[in-house]
Parts: sequence; structure tokens; C-alpha cells
Amino acid sequence: MDLPLKIGLTGGIATGKSTVSKQFAKLGVPIIDADEIAHALVEPGEPALRLIIQTYGSKMLQSDGRLNRAKLRDKIFADEQERKRLEAILHPRIRQVIQEQVAQVQEPICLLSIPLLLETQHKYKVDRILVVDCSPDLQRKRLLTRDISLVQIEQILKAQTNRTARLAKADDVIYNDSDFDNLQQQINALYQKYADEIQLAK
Repeated sequence: MDLPLKIGLTGGIATGKSTVSKQFAKLGVPIIDADEIAHALVEPGEPALRLIIQTYGSKMLQSDGRLNRAKLRDKIFADEQERKRLEAILHPRIRQVIQEQVAQVQEPICLLSIPLLLETQHKYKVDRILVVDCSPDLQRKRLLTRDISLVQIEQILKAQTNRTARLAKADDVIYNDSDFDNLQQQINALYQKYADEIQLAK
């Protein structure tokens, strides 16, 4: 087994991926977050932002020159082809940064938080796929607390891999539909499982 053991964390929107990442981080697991990388790639002056503006127009910029994420979200989730155009700009760059960050990891396990891991047909290199799961009704309930319309919620859920397909591709699953103690117990058990696998492989 090549170290670090790369755990690809994914799941539908509002399933609790960020919470799971934070708890793994508390156990000493380095977290490489595709969303954080994507945010950095579209900062003013970055080549990816220039490409996005060339593709979608300057109307996607706020008055301060930063990307208007809400407007871009409206655009891409209303049209699958537009979403694929954006992914073609961002994902190769995200993959490159992830590879560079993985190469710097000294610990035996690292967590790659990649929300669109399955939607990108496994173009990201991971050793195991960890899916955070909850019911679609609970996803909708959580999303309603964010600044997202009902129409956008359904567009986002439709654009993502459906729950059955996602679970079928999972090596491990964390069910985030109960309380925090239950979630923590699942995380601790998985962390121990990964550590045991590394020991057995030595």
C-alpha cells in the first residue's frame, strides 16, 4: 500500500461533509478540500477566473472584481452544458493542486474532500471512497436554512449523483441522520479501521 492512504470523502449537498472533515482533522488526519482549492483558484488575478469571465461574461463579477458565486450558481445549475463547461475549467486545476498537496503529506492517512468525486468519473486518484449520507428530505431541510431557493435546491439535487448510485460506489459510508454522538462514533470507528489497514499492509 502506498502511503498516505487517500480517502476520497464525498456525498450529496448538505449531507454533512464539512462536519465529518472537521472531526477527522481533530484526529490528526490532514484534510485536502477541493472546495477550498476551487475558491482559491477563482480569486482576482487567477487564470481560472479570467477563463470563467471569458466564458460567461463580466456579468459574473461583483463590483469589487470578485466572482459572483450566486449568479454563477444560477447559471450552471439551470443548464447541464454550462455546468460541464465550468467543470472543464476548474477540475483539471483542482486535480493538479490536490496532487501537489498529497505529495507533501507526512501522515499515513489523508482525507480528500471532493464533493463531485463520483460525478467526475473517478478522475481523482483515491484509495477508498467514503460517502456521507442522509435522506433527501433532510438534505432539503438543511438547504432551506441557506440562501438557496426551492427551485435551486431541486436543480442541485438533480445535478448530483443520485443516492442509490452514490452508495453503490462507496467503500465506506457514514450516516449523518442522527445526533452528533452517533456521527462521532462512526468517524472514530472508521479512523481505527483505516489505521488497522495500514498496519496490516506493513
